[in-house]
Amino acid sequence: MNDARTPPIHGLVPAGGVGLRAQAPGVQTPKQYRPINGQMMLALAVKALLADPRVTDAVVGVQADDPFAKECLSGLGRVNVLPTGGASRALTVLQTLDQGKFGDDDWVLVHDAARPGLPLANLSALIDACLTHQRGGLLAMPAADTVKLASIDLSSGAIAQVDKTLDRQTIWLAQTPQMFRVGELRDSLSRALAAGVDVTDEASAMEWAGHQPLLINGSARNLKVTWAEDFEWIEGLL
Repeated sequence: MNDARTPPIHGLVPAGGVGLRAQAPGVQTPKQYRPINGQMMLALAVKALLADPRVTDAVVGVQADDPFAKECLSGLGRVNVLPTGGASRALTVLQTLDQGKFGDDDWVLVHDAARPGLPLANLSALIDACLTHQRGGLLAMPAADTVKLASIDLSSGAIAQVDKTLDRQTIWLAQTPQMFRVGELRDSLSRALAAGVDVTDEASAMEWAGHQPLLINGSARNLKVTWAEDFEWIEGLL
Protein backbone atom coordinates (compact mmCIF):
# COMPACT_ATOMS: atom_id res chain seq x y z
CA MET A 1 0.00 0.00 0.00
CA ASN A 2 1.07 3.62 -0.46
CA ASP A 3 2.67 5.61 2.33
CA ALA A 4 0.13 8.05 3.79
CA ARG A 5 2.25 10.92 2.48
CA THR A 6 2.34 9.57 -1.08
CA PRO A 7 -0.50 10.64 -3.40
CA PRO A 8 -2.49 7.73 -4.86
CA ILE A 9 -1.14 5.90 -7.88
CA HIS A 10 -3.82 5.05 -10.44
CA GLY A 11 -3.62 2.77 -13.45
CA LEU A 12 -5.18 3.94 -16.71
CA VAL A 13 -5.66 1.64 -19.69
CA PRO A 14 -6.93 3.24 -22.92
CA ALA A 15 -8.94 0.54 -24.69
CA GLY A 16 -11.05 2.48 -27.15
CA GLY A 17 -9.47 1.21 -30.37
CA VAL A 18 -9.92 -1.95 -32.41
CA GLY A 19 -6.32 -2.79 -33.39
CA LEU A 20 -6.87 -3.22 -37.13
CA ARG A 21 -3.28 -4.34 -37.76
CA ALA A 22 -3.72 -7.28 -35.37
CA GLN A 23 -6.93 -8.60 -36.90
CA ALA A 24 -6.67 -11.92 -38.66
CA PRO A 25 -8.84 -12.61 -41.74
CA GLY A 26 -12.45 -13.08 -40.66
CA VAL A 27 -11.84 -11.83 -37.10
CA GLN A 28 -13.91 -8.78 -36.14
CA THR A 29 -13.23 -8.73 -32.38
CA PRO A 30 -11.03 -5.80 -31.19
CA LYS A 31 -7.60 -7.15 -30.36
CA GLN A 32 -7.79 -6.31 -26.64
CA TYR A 33 -10.63 -8.85 -26.35
CA ARG A 34 -8.83 -11.66 -28.17
CA PRO A 35 -8.09 -14.60 -25.84
CA ILE A 36 -4.55 -15.48 -24.82
CA ASN A 37 -4.34 -18.87 -23.12
CA GLY A 38 -7.98 -18.59 -22.12
CA GLN A 39 -7.96 -15.01 -20.85
CA MET A 40 -8.73 -11.82 -22.77
CA MET A 41 -5.65 -9.70 -23.43
CA LEU A 42 -7.17 -6.63 -21.74
CA ALA A 43 -7.74 -8.56 -18.52
CA LEU A 44 -4.12 -9.77 -18.53
CA ALA A 45 -2.81 -6.24 -19.06
CA VAL A 46 -4.96 -4.82 -16.26
CA LYS A 47 -3.94 -7.58 -13.84
CA ALA A 48 -0.28 -6.95 -14.63
CA LEU A 49 -0.76 -3.26 -13.85
CA LEU A 50 -2.41 -4.05 -10.50
CA ALA A 51 0.31 -6.51 -9.48
CA ASP A 52 2.17 -3.83 -7.50
CA PRO A 53 0.10 -3.17 -4.33
CA ARG A 54 0.94 0.54 -4.49
CA VAL A 55 -1.39 0.89 -7.50
CA THR A 56 -4.67 1.98 -5.92
CA ASP A 57 -6.97 1.11 -8.82
CA ALA A 58 -7.19 0.81 -12.58
CA VAL A 59 -9.50 2.81 -14.84
CA VAL A 60 -10.19 1.46 -18.34
CA GLY A 61 -11.42 3.89 -20.99
CA VAL A 62 -13.61 2.30 -23.70
CA GLN A 63 -16.07 3.41 -26.36
CA ALA A 64 -19.60 4.14 -25.12
CA ASP A 65 -21.02 1.23 -27.13
CA ASP A 66 -18.34 -1.27 -26.10
CA PRO A 67 -20.11 -4.63 -25.45
CA PHE A 68 -17.12 -6.56 -24.04
CA ALA A 69 -15.24 -4.60 -21.35
CA LYS A 70 -17.43 -5.02 -18.28
CA GLU A 71 -17.76 -8.77 -18.72
CA CYS A 72 -14.06 -9.07 -19.51
CA LEU A 73 -13.08 -7.30 -16.28
CA SER A 74 -15.96 -8.35 -14.05
CA GLY A 75 -13.87 -10.69 -11.92
CA LEU A 76 -11.19 -8.14 -11.11
CA GLY A 77 -11.27 -5.90 -8.06
CA ARG A 78 -10.12 -2.26 -8.04
CA VAL A 79 -11.16 -1.78 -11.70
CA ASN A 80 -13.54 0.84 -13.12
CA VAL A 81 -14.71 0.93 -16.75
CA LEU A 82 -15.57 4.37 -18.15
CA PRO A 83 -17.14 5.27 -21.54
CA THR A 84 -14.31 7.70 -22.32
CA GLY A 85 -12.95 6.25 -25.57
CA GLY A 86 -11.99 8.86 -28.17
CA ALA A 87 -10.95 8.95 -31.80
CA SER A 88 -7.30 8.46 -30.79
CA ARG A 89 -5.31 7.00 -27.91
CA ALA A 90 -4.39 10.49 -26.71
CA LEU A 91 -8.02 11.59 -26.65
CA THR A 92 -9.02 8.46 -24.76
CA VAL A 93 -6.36 9.13 -22.13
CA LEU A 94 -7.31 12.80 -21.83
CA GLN A 95 -11.04 12.11 -21.59
CA THR A 96 -10.43 9.39 -19.00
CA LEU A 97 -8.31 11.76 -16.92
CA ASP A 98 -11.11 14.33 -17.14
CA GLN A 99 -13.77 11.85 -15.96
CA GLY A 100 -11.78 9.73 -13.55
CA LYS A 101 -12.00 12.05 -10.54
CA PHE A 102 -8.24 12.00 -10.04
CA GLY A 103 -6.42 14.63 -7.99
CA ASP A 104 -3.93 16.81 -9.84
CA ASP A 105 -1.12 15.61 -7.56
CA ASP A 106 -2.03 11.94 -7.96
CA TRP A 107 0.17 9.74 -10.10
CA VAL A 108 -1.17 7.85 -13.11
CA LEU A 109 0.35 4.83 -14.85
CA VAL A 110 -0.88 4.71 -18.46
CA HIS A 111 -0.51 1.20 -19.85
CA ASP A 112 -1.30 -0.32 -23.25
CA ALA A 113 -4.04 -2.95 -23.35
CA ALA A 114 -1.81 -4.75 -25.87
CA ARG A 115 1.07 -5.30 -23.42
CA PRO A 116 -0.15 -8.24 -21.33
CA GLY A 117 3.34 -9.46 -20.43
CA LEU A 118 4.42 -6.54 -18.20
CA PRO A 119 6.76 -7.99 -15.53
CA LEU A 120 6.17 -6.91 -11.94
CA ALA A 121 9.88 -6.16 -11.45
CA ASN A 122 9.89 -3.55 -14.23
CA LEU A 123 6.61 -1.99 -13.07
CA SER A 124 7.96 -1.69 -9.54
CA ALA A 125 11.25 -0.22 -10.77
CA LEU A 126 9.36 2.48 -12.68
CA ILE A 127 7.25 3.39 -9.64
CA ASP A 128 10.33 3.44 -7.40
CA ALA A 129 12.22 5.75 -9.76
CA CYS A 130 9.36 8.22 -10.25
CA LEU A 131 8.63 8.43 -6.53
CA THR A 132 12.29 8.76 -5.61
CA HIS A 133 12.98 11.53 -8.12
CA GLN A 134 9.47 13.04 -7.97
CA ARG A 135 9.47 13.07 -11.73
CA GLY A 136 7.57 11.28 -14.48
CA GLY A 137 9.07 8.47 -16.50
CA LEU A 138 8.43 5.46 -18.70
CA LEU A 139 9.63 1.96 -19.38
CA ALA A 140 11.78 1.71 -22.51
CA MET A 141 14.28 -0.62 -24.14
CA PRO A 142 17.72 0.54 -25.35
CA ALA A 143 18.01 -0.23 -29.05
CA ALA A 144 19.95 -3.44 -29.68
CA ASP A 145 20.04 -3.30 -33.49
CA THR A 146 21.73 -0.81 -35.79
CA VAL A 147 19.21 1.97 -36.39
CA LYS A 148 18.70 3.49 -39.85
CA LEU A 149 17.00 6.78 -40.67
CA ALA A 150 15.06 6.43 -43.91
CA SER A 151 14.91 9.02 -46.65
CA ILE A 152 11.81 8.64 -48.81
CA ASP A 153 9.04 10.65 -50.41
CA LEU A 154 6.05 8.55 -49.35
CA SER A 155 3.90 10.05 -52.09
CA SER A 156 6.15 8.64 -54.80
CA GLY A 157 5.62 4.97 -53.92
CA ALA A 158 9.37 4.41 -54.03
CA ILE A 159 11.20 1.84 -51.90
CA ALA A 160 12.67 3.34 -48.72
CA GLN A 161 16.37 4.08 -48.70
CA VAL A 162 18.84 4.89 -45.95
CA ASP A 163 19.54 8.53 -45.22
CA LYS A 164 21.99 7.82 -42.40
CA THR A 165 22.77 5.52 -39.50
CA LEU A 166 21.83 6.79 -36.05
CA ASP A 167 23.85 6.28 -32.89
CA ARG A 168 21.96 3.46 -31.20
CA GLN A 169 23.53 4.37 -27.84
CA THR A 170 21.05 7.25 -27.69
CA ILE A 171 18.01 5.36 -29.04
CA TRP A 172 15.40 3.92 -26.70
CA LEU A 173 12.21 2.14 -27.75
CA ALA A 174 9.29 3.37 -25.66
CA GLN A 175 7.04 0.94 -23.81
CA THR A 176 4.37 1.38 -21.16
CA PRO A 177 3.46 2.00 -18.41
CA GLN A 178 4.28 5.68 -18.54
CA MET A 179 3.93 7.37 -15.15
CA PHE A 180 3.19 11.06 -14.61
CA ARG A 181 1.40 13.44 -12.28
CA VAL A 182 -2.25 13.64 -13.31
CA GLY A 183 -2.38 17.44 -13.51
CA GLU A 184 0.81 17.76 -15.55
CA LEU A 185 -0.20 15.02 -17.97
CA ARG A 186 -3.72 16.36 -18.43
CA ASP A 187 -2.39 19.86 -19.12
CA SER A 188 0.32 18.65 -21.51
CA LEU A 189 -2.05 16.41 -23.48
CA SER A 190 -4.71 19.11 -23.73
CA ARG A 191 -2.29 21.77 -24.98
CA ALA A 192 -0.45 19.44 -27.35
CA LEU A 193 -3.65 18.22 -28.99
CA ALA A 194 -4.94 21.79 -29.30
CA ALA A 195 -1.68 22.73 -31.03
CA GLY A 196 -2.01 19.89 -33.54
CA VAL A 197 0.94 17.91 -32.18
CA ASP A 198 1.14 14.25 -33.22
CA VAL A 199 0.89 12.68 -29.75
CA THR A 200 2.00 9.06 -30.09
CA ASP A 201 2.36 8.40 -26.36
CA GLU A 202 2.06 10.29 -23.09
CA ALA A 203 5.78 11.00 -22.92
CA SER A 204 5.70 12.78 -26.29
CA ALA A 205 3.12 15.24 -24.94
CA MET A 206 5.17 15.78 -21.80
CA GLU A 207 8.33 16.33 -23.87
CA TRP A 208 6.51 18.87 -26.05
CA ALA A 209 5.52 20.71 -22.86
CA GLY A 210 9.16 20.93 -21.74
CA HIS A 211 9.47 17.92 -19.42
CA GLN A 212 12.25 15.32 -19.57
CA PRO A 213 10.79 11.97 -18.48
CA LEU A 214 12.98 9.34 -16.86
CA LEU A 215 13.87 6.26 -18.93
CA ILE A 216 13.61 3.04 -16.93
CA ASN A 217 14.65 -0.31 -18.41
CA GLY A 218 11.72 -2.24 -19.82
CA SER A 219 11.59 -5.89 -20.84
CA ALA A 220 11.28 -8.02 -23.95
CA ARG A 221 8.32 -9.68 -22.19
CA ASN A 222 6.59 -6.30 -22.37
CA LEU A 223 6.55 -6.03 -26.17
CA LYS A 224 3.33 -4.82 -27.77
CA VAL A 225 0.96 -7.15 -29.59
CA THR A 226 0.62 -5.33 -32.92
CA TRP A 227 0.19 -7.88 -35.73
CA ALA A 228 -2.03 -10.96 -36.04
CA GLU A 229 0.97 -13.28 -35.83
CA ASP A 230 2.03 -11.69 -32.53
CA PHE A 231 -0.63 -13.70 -30.71
CA GLU A 232 1.41 -16.84 -31.35
CA TRP A 233 4.56 -15.67 -29.59
CA ILE A 234 2.72 -13.95 -26.73
CA GLU A 235 0.81 -17.15 -25.98
CA GLY A 236 4.10 -19.04 -25.77
CA LEU A 237 5.68 -16.32 -23.66
CA LEU A 238 2.86 -16.21 -21.11
